[in-house]
Amino acid sequence: MDLFGTAGIRGDAADLVNPELALSVGAAAGAIAREGGDTEFVVARDGRETGPALAAAMEAGLEAAGVTVYRAGMLPTPALAYASRGRRGVQLTASHNPSEDNGIKLFVDGSEYDREQERAVEARVDEGADHATWSAWGDSENVDVLADYREAVTAYASDHGAPLDGLTVAVDCGNGMAGIATPYVLRELGAHVVTLNANVDGHFPGRPSKPTPETVTDLREFVAGGDAAFGIAHDGDADRIVLVDRAGEVVHEDTVLAILAEHYARESESGDPVVVTTPNASARIDERVREAGGRVERVRLGALHEGIAAARKDGGDVVFAAEPWKHIHTAFGGWIDGVASAAVLSRLVADAGGLGPLRDPVTERPYRKVSVSCPDDAKAAVMERLERRLPERFPDAAVETEYGVRLEFDDSSWTLVRPSGTEPYVRVYAESDDVDELVEAVAGVVEDAVAES
Repeated sequence: MDLFGTAGIRGDAADLVNPELALSVGAAAGAIAREGGDTEFVVARDGRETGPALAAAMEAGLEAAGVTVYRAGMLPTPALAYASRGRRGVQLTASHNPSEDNGIKLFVDGSEYDREQERAVEARVDEGADHATWSAWGDSENVDVLADYREAVTAYASDHGAPLDGLTVAVDCGNGMAGIATPYVLRELGAHVVTLNANVDGHFPGRPSKPTPETVTDLREFVAGGDAAFGIAHDGDADRIVLVDRAGEVVHEDTVLAILAEHYARESESGDPVVVTTPNASARIDERVREAGGRVERVRLGALHEGIAAARKDGGDVVFAAEPWKHIHTAFGGWIDGVASAAVLSRLVADAGGLGPLRDPVTERPYRKVSVSCPDDAKAAVMERLERRLPERFPDAAVETEYGVRLEFDDSSWTLVRPSGTEPYVRVYAESDDVDELVEAVAGVVEDAVAES
């Protein structure tokens, strides 16, 4: 049974992520942990209507497996990850998905389960996990995590940038879990915070949970017409962050990534500062990290923690890891944390005297993404052909083929071709001053490869 995607289990709360599944996953994850000597799980949820029932089922499965459950109530996902240090954790959230969905994310010692750990849980669910004997069932207790987490983020961000000293920041919490975290942290750091949609409501009445240029129009209009230095928008569980500039425009996610990556590489005292990102991330990140004396390593989508482990094994000092919208501040912890990003970015803006000076060094080229239809059963053969043909078509490009086919050119233009994991398409990503010409050429090679299948 394939349950886990690139960010845990996620789907409709009636058809997939229902109490039966939560009970089974809890029993499986608990049994595996107990067998490995881990006997503590902290469990939290976001504000969705289906969260309480799923949490009850998850807790029952874990306790029946023989582990102790610490019930943390409603938390942002990064706060649950923080609470899972030294033990295991479960967050019940569908992140940026709509209100009818829910999901399950598993953590161990502050990091999401890797692919091997997820596969082990899937296998145990298929087998039907054995419960512990009645006398070995676990117990549960309530814990308060939020205050400690907010204090920790505040202390961490204080080591970066400059004091906020009344800087006005607008924060659109999207009726999600950021409402109980980001405004509090920024105010503690000295900001004047104006909030939109800060009440937690699992129906997401203010806007859809996923923050995009189309869904954060209220925030954009507010910032453009007011005194805020910039705006911040989060998704339902506060692991994602989107920035809005003073003109009310959404800052490209790769530019935000590049700003943070350059900061961490420049501030590092390491002789080999490494930034881990994904193949679909812009070459603007490589440019800024190189300028700061670091280097970039890439890993497949949804596997930043695996990339961090691999880079560290090779001797690199991983100072930051991110994919678009999602950032891991490695000196703070091994989890994706939109609240920490909001705090650090706010202090960097204060230090620079505005968002503009942080953006100015970043080269922003035109970007496009297109999808070429391809049957699922043909994807492997098509990608085999493309590993040969794309380098032949673009002989001057540097080529990487570990996670699709990525070509990078001398002017920092790039293209990535990879199969979709969920739909019958091959995706083409490209960034270039001549992006239409590059996309047309690359898509033509892809279409020819598909036609032969």
